[in-house]
Amino acid sequence: MGTRTRIAAVLGAAAVAAGTVAFGVPTGSAGAAEPNLVKNPGFESGLGGWTCSAGSGTAVGSPVHGGASALKATPTSGDNARCSQTVTVRPNSEYRLSAWVQGPYVHLGASGTGTTDVSTWTPGASGWQELKTSFTTGPNTTSVTVYTHGWYGQSAYLVDDVSLTGPGGDPGDPGDPDPEPPAAPGGLTVGSTTSSSITLTWNTVQGATGYHVYQGDRRVQSVQGTSATVTGLKPATSYEFRVSAVNGAGESAKSAPVTGTTRGEDGGGNPGTGVPKHAVTGYWQNFDNGARVQKLRDVQDQYDIIAVSFADSTANPGEITFNLDPALGYGSVQEFKNDIAAKQADGKKVILSVGGEKGNVTVNDSASAARFADSAHRLMQEYGFDGVDIDLEHGINATWLTQAIRSLSAKAGPDMVLTMAPQTIDMQSTSTEYFKLALNVKDILTVVNMQYYNSGSMLGCDGKVYAQGSVDFLTALACIQLEGGLDPSQVGLGTPASTRGAGSGYVDPSVVNAALDCLAKGTNCGSFKPAKTYPGIRGAMTWSTNWDAANGNRWSDTVGPHVHALP
Repeated sequence: MGTRTRIAAVLGAAAVAAGTVAFGVPTGSAGAAEPNLVKNPGFESGLGGWTCSAGSGTAVGSPVHGGASALKATPTSGDNARCSQTVTVRPNSEYRLSAWVQGPYVHLGASGTGTTDVSTWTPGASGWQELKTSFTTGPNTTSVTVYTHGWYGQSAYLVDDVSLTGPGGDPGDPGDPDPEPPAAPGGLTVGSTTSSSITLTWNTVQGATGYHVYQGDRRVQSVQGTSATVTGLKPATSYEFRVSAVNGAGESAKSAPVTGTTRGEDGGGNPGTGVPKHAVTGYWQNFDNGARVQKLRDVQDQYDIIAVSFADSTANPGEITFNLDPALGYGSVQEFKNDIAAKQADGKKVILSVGGEKGNVTVNDSASAARFADSAHRLMQEYGFDGVDIDLEHGINATWLTQAIRSLSAKAGPDMVLTMAPQTIDMQSTSTEYFKLALNVKDILTVVNMQYYNSGSMLGCDGKVYAQGSVDFLTALACIQLEGGLDPSQVGLGTPASTRGAGSGYVDPSVVNAALDCLAKGTNCGSFKPAKTYPGIRGAMTWSTNWDAANGNRWSDTVGPHVHALP
């Protein structure tokens, strides 16, 4: 028996044991006019009212069965991506449960009924398919849990338009868990703008589980937080926006309108940052690990972006701070701040890197996202940093980190430099959290300098496996980002400055130059040659300026002039 057959047999047996009711259940006594007792049944308010195991669920805008959103939940080998909601019901009453689903092994059920818990499932649906079941509550049952889940190790599934009909839980109320829609949002304000995007913020509305953003009369986004960035706009154009609040009872009136105007064309990349078209990034070590100890003023001139490594976390999740290491020999913090200003006067950008091998900053909810944005902005103001670098190597939540970064961008303004340094495994697919984060903030993203080291072999964009330490490894993996939605100006090649700079993956600087030529001009390629060229590719990054100095500046002296001479 094949694997798929065995799974189907197991699931079928489980469904029978759980009391599955097949499609086409009898119609109950309640009429069609009975209200839907499920809160946020179409996920128009994100995951408001729903709880998903292990952070497996998210609201998506496509594909949907109805409305503008649907649930997408992704199982793992140890989690079946269960999303559930507890609903108030009446004892000794009949209820009908249904949902539209898509994907492999999707389950729909109800537990805590007080009689026989029920579930139904489909082994696979390539398009939207309706699942239905029904149950009767016990004599003491006042609430049930409706749920959906996939199956361990299978791919993501989709759910939309969940419905539970029957008598409402409160005999004096037809059953709407949120009897009043929320009030209209206030304080709608235009924040940062680019040539193709406008960021909006507004005040929290009590009782709201989400918000809809309207561009003119057209709804363009649904979000859970109190900020959104509308993208895909035309340069130097004015747009009118309104926002409404939603909960299980419905949608509020729209807010008072605001008008935002996009900036003019700015030549690619994160507009307005002042970073060169082709740039070199170097990480500067705020510690002594045997590399050349440098003051910031000693960083080699070839580096256009200097990432100060690293910020420190605090006891408050999401919050960061910065502590200058005494080992660097600075006489005062002010001397360090003066070095930052001097580098900026020379046309360099100095940013604060968050993460690293030992850095662990957790942003996994609204509160930690706010703490990240607030603390990062304070450090930018205190030290004069031009922006931040996201170098988190211990897992990220794209939803909440997106909220944190957008909030920081709204505070810092359009000149903020935003870079990222994911590991190779983080950028193998657009479904990974790091890749999703990069695409979520693409309109304000300066460059992703993936770490092509400490990796092992990885898949290239052609589906072949490439070993680190070769020109093919650099070009075939960069191709995934270039074809996965990032602009060429947002892609850089990150390599160690010396054999001591990383545990594995060092390549001679001449190999970095060859990879850049292959991607930008189609020359000096190895066995892999991309189908097209990317002359706008941003450049290269190294860990670190200190290891580069310890190796006689060979990396920056070789790669720097080559990057700056790209077309």
